[in-house]
Amino acid sequence: MNTAVSQAPANGHAAPASVSTHAASNAVIKPGYHPRLTNEDLAPLATQTWGQYNIFAFWMSDVHSVGGYITAGSLFSLGLSSWQVLVALLVGIVIVQFFCNLVAKPSQVTGVPYPVVCRAPFGVLGANIPAIIRGLIAVAWYGVQTYLASAAFMVLALHMLPALAPYADVQQHGFAGLSTLGWGAFMFMWVLQAFVFWHGMEAIRKFIDWAGPAVYVVMTVLCGWLVWKAGWSNIDLNLGGVKFQGWDALPVMISAIALVVSYFSGPMLNFGDFSRYGKSFLAVKKGNFWGLPINFIFFSLLTVITTAATLPVFGELITDPVHTVGKIDSTTAVVLGALTFMIATIGINIVANFVSPAFDFSNVAPQHISWRTGGMIAAVGSIFLTPWNLYNSPEVIHYTLDILGSFIGPLFGILIADFYLVRKQKINVDALYSMSEQGEYWYSKGYNPKAIQALVPAAIVPILCVLIPALHGAANYAWFIGMALGLLIYGAIARK
Repeated sequence: MNTAVSQAPANGHAAPASVSTHAASNAVIKPGYHPRLTNEDLAPLATQTWGQYNIFAFWMSDVHSVGGYITAGSLFSLGLSSWQVLVALLVGIVIVQFFCNLVAKPSQVTGVPYPVVCRAPFGVLGANIPAIIRGLIAVAWYGVQTYLASAAFMVLALHMLPALAPYADVQQHGFAGLSTLGWGAFMFMWVLQAFVFWHGMEAIRKFIDWAGPAVYVVMTVLCGWLVWKAGWSNIDLNLGGVKFQGWDALPVMISAIALVVSYFSGPMLNFGDFSRYGKSFLAVKKGNFWGLPINFIFFSLLTVITTAATLPVFGELITDPVHTVGKIDSTTAVVLGALTFMIATIGINIVANFVSPAFDFSNVAPQHISWRTGGMIAAVGSIFLTPWNLYNSPEVIHYTLDILGSFIGPLFGILIADFYLVRKQKINVDALYSMSEQGEYWYSKGYNPKAIQALVPAAIVPILCVLIPALHGAANYAWFIGMALGLLIYGAIARK
């Protein structure tokens, strides 16, 4: 399929003399770009430099986290055999790869981030609707992931200084549901992540380029040590026992596939925030191949072997890698392990939950909210959310994140339908920054009513699946339902 772009300063081509190129931010801003829609962070890139390894490293950082570890391990405890789980993992991650390639293209060929691409289907002002929705989801997860990273820091602190134990007890020393030591650990991780983020996308690229491989090295050593201690013959990879055989296993496998896709649905939606830096669409696709099916399957195998080995070594099945590290009677192992999972969680938090709201909130008021300011708004908001209370209440986190997540599928479906079905892969980049009522993406007062008409019903159905007990069986497939409805409804009404 051919892709046409009215103006795309991509792949290293020099910007015309009539435009302003900002060296510090690598942005190209034309005189006609409206200030209400433009700043150096949202403008098209002058050059795109990320190769396939950078995209591969991005996915490594997205996969290698405490949440990813627990998710992968949980699939092996569904009552399926190991080979059935691996098939489900492979099918699920290939679906993620396919959709990531689809959503990557509009941003890669234009050099603009996710909220700017959303101006095509939603209107130049209406794009704030999907941007704010994605930003709020990222804020919630940013807080939760920071809290998970702080747990690794607490393990390290208590191992090195056991006298701090009373300050880890929220009943003795704490407020707002978190212990004094917990607050210190949380704020330490909060500042550390903000420090990396504040230095810009180039610093983030360098961080994820080495963080992903570093996590693999330590995880491989941890896995090897546990296997050596346990003995391979004592390790059972069927963590929950095999309960389903033959065709009875098919519904469970399908649920596992849906869980994999749902887990990646957030980063998948705003993957354009990163694919915009790709030097070519081919480089992005190659990075997605190595970073998703290859990387995810290897990580999942490493995870389940490590988890299975905890039973013979420690006498209990431990699915949380932080607790596994805490059980090891070695200062060196605890220090390396805790630092590894801190780095891993920082990686996913920055790429999945810091960069996204930075662009999303900046898109709301570009002249007042820069990319850095948008990210810090998200970071500060995550503190007031008290994510430890959210995480420790499964019912609250279930309803909060599942209801917000019910919008991700429809937003994805509308974006894909607009680019591939309605516009046939043609984007007028200049019109994305125009407030002219004759502009291609102005619509009605800057909002496209057709996109909103598609979003509302496409989101209501997944929300009902979350709220109504009788429909909970369909909740696992909320992303697919919302995506399909968004794509079909918008595709039907926008093509008329």
